[in-house]
Amino acid sequence: MEKNEMAFKYYLLQEKNFSVHTVSAYSNDLSEFSKYIQEQFDKQYLEEINYNQIRSWIVFLIDKGLNVVSVNRKIASLKAFYKFLLKSKQIDSTPFTKHKSLKMGKKVQIPFSEKEMETVLREGAFGNDFEGMRNKLIIDLLYTTGMRRMELIELKMTDVDLFSNTVKVLGKRNKERIIPILPNIAKQVRQYLNERSDLEVIRDSELFFLTKLGNKLNISLVYRLVNGYFSGATEKVKKSPHIIRHSCATHLLNNGADINSVKDLLGHATLASTQVYTHNSLNELKKAHANSHPRQKNNV
Repeated sequence: MEKNEMAFKYYLLQEKNFSVHTVSAYSNDLSEFSKYIQEQFDKQYLEEINYNQIRSWIVFLIDKGLNVVSVNRKIASLKAFYKFLLKSKQIDSTPFTKHKSLKMGKKVQIPFSEKEMETVLREGAFGNDFEGMRNKLIIDLLYTTGMRRMELIELKMTDVDLFSNTVKVLGKRNKERIIPILPNIAKQVRQYLNERSDLEVIRDSELFFLTKLGNKLNISLVYRLVNGYFSGATEKVKKSPHIIRHSCATHLLNNGADINSVKDLLGHATLASTQVYTHNSLNELKKAHANSHPRQKNNV
C-alpha cells in the first residue's frame, strides 16, 4: 500500500477514532478505486486523479449492479481520503469540489409491532440450554437497550454491571454510553452467565456473548438468529437486528418517552438521527387524538 494510504488509515484510527471495521471498509474502497484507475487510466498515484476519472468509476459501479447506498458509501471513503490529502497538504484542491451524492429513494424502516416482539420473546422456541438462554437474551437486550449489532457482539464481561443494572456500550467513533437494563433482563443475564461458566472451553473469555465453542459471535450468526426467530412471528420482509433497534426506539416514543432520552439511549450524535423514528409515534398520536378528543367523540 502507498505511503499516503497507510497514513490515511492511521489518521482514521488515531485522530478520527473510527472503528477498525470502518477503517477496513474505507481501505478496501480505496484499494478497489486504485486498482480501477490503474487498469483504466494507467494511473499509479491517487493524488493525480481528476473528477472525470472518479465519475467513470461511479458509472462502472452502477453498471456492476451496486445500489445507490453502496456507491455513496464508497464515494464517502474517497472523499475522506482526499480531504486527508488536502489537510496534510499533499494536494492543493480536492477533485470532489462539485460532486453531489447520488439521490436515493427514502426508505421507511418498518418496526416490529409490540405484539410481534412479545410473541417472539414469549413463545420463541429458545430452550433452557446455553444457546437457548443466550439467544433469548440477545433479542431481549437488543430490544430493551436499542444497542447496535456490533455493540452487542463487542460487549465485554466487564461492561455488564449487575450491581447497578447497567451495561457500558462502545458505540460509533468509540463513544461510550451507559444503558440501564431492566430487572427481568438482569435475571436473564445471571442465568446466562451460569450456563456460560459451564462451557467446556472459553477462548474469547473477555467477551460477554460467546458461541457454544467459547468463541466470539460473528455478524452473520446474530443476523440469522434474529431472522430465524422472527420468521414465524411476522410477515415483514426485513427481519434484522437493526429492525429490533428501530422497534425499541419507536415503542419507547409511542409510550411517551422523551425524544432526548431516546437519543441518548441509542447513542445518536444529533437529534435529527432520532427523529426518523417519530413517524410511528405520530401515527399513535393521531389515533389517540381521534379516539379521545371531544370534537371527534361528539362528531361535531
